[in-house]
Amino acid sequence: MIKKFFFNLIVGTNNPGKLREIKDLLPNNLKIYSPRQLKIKSPRETGKTFKDNSIIKAKFFSKKAKMACLADDSGLEIDMLDKKPGIHSSRWGGKKKNFNVAIKKVFKELSKKDKDWKRKKIKARFVCALTIYWPNGKNFVSIGKIEGFISSKKRGKNGFGYDPIFIPFKKKITFAQMSSKMKFKIDHRSRAFKKIKRFF
Repeated sequence: MIKKFFFNLIVGTNNPGKLREIKDLLPNNLKIYSPRQLKIKSPRETGKTFKDNSIIKAKFFSKKAKMACLADDSGLEIDMLDKKPGIHSSRWGGKKKNFNVAIKKVFKELSKKDKDWKRKKIKARFVCALTIYWPNGKNFVSIGKIEGFISSKKRGKNGFGYDPIFIPFKKKITFAQMSSKMKFKIDHRSRAFKKIKRFF
C-alpha cells in the first residue's frame, strides 16, 4: 500500500524555473525542500527515456534526503528532428544549460533539414515524466504531453527553457507569451500532475 500523506517533500531539480513551476502545483500544507537547500548535487541522467531519468532523479534525491521526492524529467520533441532534442533538451544549451544557445541550435538543425521550415508548421510536443518516490522504494510515475508547433522566432519573455518557441495546438501564442496561470492550465507538467495529485 502506497503511503499517501506526508508533510516533508524534496522537489528533485536544481533547475530554478522547473522548481518554481512544480512548487506552484503543490498544496500549501507541505514543507518543500530543494536539493540546493540540502546541498545535494544532481545525479547523472543515464536513462533512455523521460520516465527512466525521472525515476533516477526521484530515487537519488529521496535516498539522499531521506524523505519523499517528486522529480520531473521533461523536454521538447520535434518531429522533423527525429524527436530531438528530447531527453537531451537541457544539454543542447551546453555546460551552462543556456536555452538561448539551445534555441539557436534548434533553428540551425531545422534549417539543415529544410531551408523553408519557417513557412511550415513544424510539429512538436513537450513531454513531462513526474515520479513520486518514497524512501521505502515505493514509487509512481505519470506522463503528461502537449502537442504544438515550433515558432519561427522567439516570442515572449515568460516561462523558461524552450517556452519562447513552442505554440500549443489551437493557440496563437507561445508558452512564453502566456501568463503562468494560462500555461499551467494546459501544459505537460500540469497534465502529468493531474494523475499524481491524489498522493498529496
